[in-house]
Amino acid sequence: MPGLIGRKIGMTSVFNEAGKNLPCTVIAAGPCVVTQLRTEEKDGYTAVQIGYEEKSEKRSSAAQKGHFKAAGTTPKKHVMEFDAFEGEVKTGDTVDVSLFEEGEFVDVTGTSKGKGFAGVMKRYNFHGVGDASHGTKDVGRTPGSIGMASTPSRVMKGMRMAGRMGSDKVKVQNLLVLKVLADKNLLVVKGAVPGPKGSIVTIEK
Repeated sequence: MPGLIGRKIGMTSVFNEAGKNLPCTVIAAGPCVVTQLRTEEKDGYTAVQIGYEEKSEKRSSAAQKGHFKAAGTTPKKHVMEFDAFEGEVKTGDTVDVSLFEEGEFVDVTGTSKGKGFAGVMKRYNFHGVGDASHGTKDVGRTPGSIGMASTPSRVMKGMRMAGRMGSDKVKVQNLLVLKVLADKNLLVVKGAVPGPKGSIVTIEK
């Protein structure tokens, strides 16, 4: 299996063998259930689909109930596919945090914190316009010119302007696994992970 679905618990710090204090993130990783196996013959590609966290039958559609029943499991809240996997797995198998080992590196993907509507200084680290002198007023945090008037007489696509900031899919690569607490389904990785506490993340080998 190449990875798991989990939930970010929060950040803390641990001491390593050399006595150095390391910032880390605690993730509740799995257990996940294999809900479907994609094959080249039937689907045109190879992947493994896993589900995470229980979902009530009442809030599941008939199609969802049938899908999970065929896999021999109960409905799940979060379903995700991993395109490359090794080893023998079959529908209905349970995969837990023991998939990972201390000392290996993982990639963690999450949704970054939403910041709402933000100006260009906060969103793109713009310097600001002009100095606070020579009659300058109320334009210190504006973006300045956004294009030419005569040619091309329009705002070019991709122009960095004020707008909604955050809530983006972000992947952080090569995070060191510091601890694997299999009895509690917890994974401790070095450094920060995208998203607020309690958000859903995926952990890939």
